Amino acid sequence: MQIAIPIYDRFALLDAIGPYEVLAAIPGAEVSFLGPRAGPVRSERGTPALVADGRWEDIPRPDVVVVPGGSGAQILLDDERLLGWLREAHRETRYTTSVCTGALLLAGAGLLDGVDATAHWSQLDQLAELGAHPVAERVVERGRIVTGAGVSAGIDMALRLVELLTSAELAQAIQLGIEYDPQPPFDTGAPAKAPTEMVTLVRAALAAQEAEAVAEAAGR
Repeated sequence: MQIAIPIYDRFALLDAIGPYEVLAAIPGAEVSFLGPRAGPVRSERGTPALVADGRWEDIPRPDVVVVPGGSGAQILLDDERLLGWLREAHRETRYTTSVCTGALLLAGAGLLDGVDATAHWSQLDQLAELGAHPVAERVVERGRIVTGAGVSAGIDMALRLVELLTSAELAQAIQLGIEYDPQPPFDTGAPAKAPTEMVTLVRAALAAQEAEAVAEAAGR
C-alpha cells in the first residue's frame, strides 16, 4: 500500500507527522513524503524541516493521499502543479484525505465541490468559498474523502483511516502503541469552549502568520 504525504514550504509539521506515525504502522504500508522538489522542505515554523523522498509527480497513483495544512497552503491555492497532481491522484486513490487547512488545497483542486468537509475552525468560511460544505466536526468522512479538523485532529483522522483500510483491531492496537490518550490540562480546544477574547486573539495570530507566508512568497 502506497501512502503519499505531499509537503510544501510552510506546511504544519504535526499535520504531516501525526498521521505518518499512525499510518506507517500498517504492515506493508510504504509512506512517502513528497515535495515540490526532493530534499529538505521547511515547516511553517522554519525549523525543523522534513526531507521529501521525491517530487509530488514521482508517485502519480498512490493508494492514499494525506494533505497536511499550514500557512503555506494559502500560497498554493492557485498552484496548478500541486492541484493538478491532487486531481490526478484522486482518480485512483482508495482514500484522499486532509488535515487542517490541507482541506483548502483539496477544495482548490475541485475535489470538495458540494462535499461535506472540515478544516481548522478559523478557515471554515474560506472552505465554503472554495465550494465545500463546511462541517464543524473533528473528522468528516464522505465516501473516499476524509477530512480532519485542526492540527491534532490528524491523528484521529489517521486512526479512522487505518480502520477503513484494515480493521478496527489494528487501529486500536496502533492507538495503544503510540499511547494516544489525550487528557489536556485545559478545555479550550475548540472555539465554542474558549473565551471570546481568546478566539479573537488566536484568529488574528493565525491570519498574521498566513499574511507573512504570502508576503514572503511574493518577495521571492
